[in-house]
Order: sequence, then C-alpha cells, then structure tokens
Amino acid sequence: MDTKTWTKTAMKVLEETSRTFYIPIALLPEGIREAVASAYLCLRAIDEVEDHPKLENKVKAKILRDMSIKLQQGTDSFTAEDFTPDFGEYKDQLPEVSLRIGEWVLFCPRDIAPRIWDATAAMADRMAYWAEVNWKVEKKEDLDAYTFSVAGAVGILLCDLWAWWDGTKTDRQLAIGFGRGLQSVNILRNAGEDKERGVTFYPPDWTDQDMMRYSSSNLEQAQKYIDSLREGSAALTFCRIPFALAHGTLQAKLEGKEKLSRTEVMAIIAKCSSQAYDDKKKEKKENKTETQETE
Repeated sequence: MDTKTWTKTAMKVLEETSRTFYIPIALLPEGIREAVASAYLCLRAIDEVEDHPKLENKVKAKILRDMSIKLQQGTDSFTAEDFTPDFGEYKDQLPEVSLRIGEWVLFCPRDIAPRIWDATAAMADRMAYWAEVNWKVEKKEDLDAYTFSVAGAVGILLCDLWAWWDGTKTDRQLAIGFGRGLQSVNILRNAGEDKERGVTFYPPDWTDQDMMRYSSSNLEQAQKYIDSLREGSAALTFCRIPFALAHGTLQAKLEGKEKLSRTEVMAIIAKCSSQAYDDKKKEKKENKTETQETE
C-alpha cells in the first residue's frame, strides 16, 4: 500500500472512530498529523478492548498485555503483522481499530514511532491492571491514578510530539491536568452507561457535584496549558477543540443539562476550526513579512 493510500485509509478509520478527534488531527500539517493520528489510533485500539461490553475482565487483561508485549518487542524491521498479537477466539468480537493496531504503529513517522510504542504499551499494561480490579475507585487518589493512567499520560505523550515536531516546549504538569480534565468530563458524561455495566469511577459518597469540582479543577490546569501554546502551533490547533468541548460539556452539566446538543457541539467545532485557519493565515503573513525584510 502506497503512502497516500495508507494515509487515506488511516484517516478514514479515524473519522469513523471519533469525529471529535478526527477534525483537529485533520487540521494538522503533514508529518505531525500522521504522528498524532498514529498515537490516537493505537490508544483507541487498546481503549476499545478495555471498554468492550462483552469480554470478561480477565480476558481484557490478557489481550491488553499481549498487545503491550508486542509493542515492547518492536524493532525497526517489524511489520504490521509482527506488531499484532494473536487475538485467537476473540478476533471476531474486536473492532477494526483494535485488529489493525500493527498498521497504526507503522503509520507514524519512523523517528518518533518508538515513543508511541512505549506510550501504548505502558497504557495497555495499566488498563490490564484496572480491568483486573474492575476499575475499583475507593478514594480520590485512586481516581487520580486512573485518570493519569488513561489520559494524563496522553498529555505527556503530546508534549513529546510537539517538541519533536517544531521544538515547542510545554509544561508537563499542566498537560497532565489537560488529560485528566478531559477524562473526568467523560466520566461525568458516561456515568449512567458505566453504572449499567457495573462500573463506577466515583469514590464512595461522591456525587456528580464532587466529580464536577474535580473536573473543574483539572480543566483550570488545562486552560493554563492551552493559554501557554503559541498561536498557529500544531499543539494549539489540536488541543483547542477537545478542550472547548470538555469545557462546554462541564458547563452544560453545571447548568443541569444532560449533555451538549448536536448544534452546540458543531458550533464549538466550527469556532475552533475558524480560529485555527485564522492562526495559519496570520502565521503565513508574518513569515512572508519576515522573508521580505531579510531580502
């Protein structure tokens, strides 16, 4: 498969998997776009195993650890098949994004790919642990551990991707808050569905109000992270949309709404996309001016 076809295929699966993340990734320049898309698809591949509605927890843990060890065994000569574990009897139950994890690994630019192998392998191991304990959260520290495991660590990975791409330096502590903020809003939004499958990420005696305070505290860190990003940077282009959606969802919850309406979601995406395009135009104009001044 040639590079152009491979890119089209990966982005198609990304769009089918998550419209929310497809848009900010599609806005990124070539190079960093493939790196972030690869990271998202790899992490989504293991996430679909963790969240699978029918697999037993011990089966999830085994599959996740098998996925992890394949990534830990990776070398420069590995093929997509080499990176893909034998899913055995569970192959027919897993979604496309999980089954094709080997392809998503190879989709990343070669010189940053091992960082994504590492992040995905580590997260898969942590997810396996949480599946084995049935996502038991007994205190706030447990919630902090879980939200770091599946989201705060993603914030750190993104810091490394921005630095690799254009030298952007970001605050990793704030990046953890960015990840935790987005994840805790998801916990709020999906609390009903989680309860139906016998899982809760709320510490005992916590109410929605407590979780909203937790989300708000982490989104304050996320806001500082966003404010620190340079206009026109790949980092801001990507982070702006998921942050705005998380912030909007939390506001809706605080106002007693179940969730954002489809119209509200599309309005937020349109506004953020417009800002990204305006940033690109401004950056091009500034670069052109600098070039003329040096001639």
